[in-house]
Amino acid sequence: MVSDRDPVFTSTFWRELMRLMGTKLHMTTAFHPQLDGQSEAANCVIIMYLRCLTGDRPRQWLRWLPWAEFVFNTAYQTSLRDTPFQVVYGRDPPSIRSYEPGDTRVAAVAKSMEERTEFIADVRYRLEQAQAMQKRHYDKVHRHVPYQVGDWALLRLRQRAASSLP
Repeated sequence: MVSDRDPVFTSTFWRELMRLMGTKLHMTTAFHPQLDGQSEAANCVIIMYLRCLTGDRPRQWLRWLPWAEFVFNTAYQTSLRDTPFQVVYGRDPPSIRSYEPGDTRVAAVAKSMEERTEFIADVRYRLEQAQAMQKRHYDKVHRHVPYQVGDWALLRLRQRAASSLP
């Protein structure tokens, strides 16, 4: 597990718990949490999914967490060249069965399935919009710096003030 240097994670209790569970605990460099890029990126995506799923009801985020997990684990990831589910389990994830009007004669079930279909379409649209906005923001403030083996790099030893924190 990769974590920042929060006292919760550096405590004797947490380190011993991780040891007993057989989990290796790795810490990011002080004042440079972006080094844990995979976790940061995954957290951003999960947060984006939860924002899309909860919409105007953000306090209900816990209700939607399993859906966010499902979407994350079944989405293709370029770095893996597959879905996380496929990498872990070696098979395709179970699909959400599509619903066609008339598949059931029970009115309450039909209504629920139609709402689910509309909800999934709405979430897909909002996710596409959010991803496009994230890409525009990232592209605006970041630039690719190509490094070669043997290149020198300067290290800033003083901590910069975090501009994103209140």
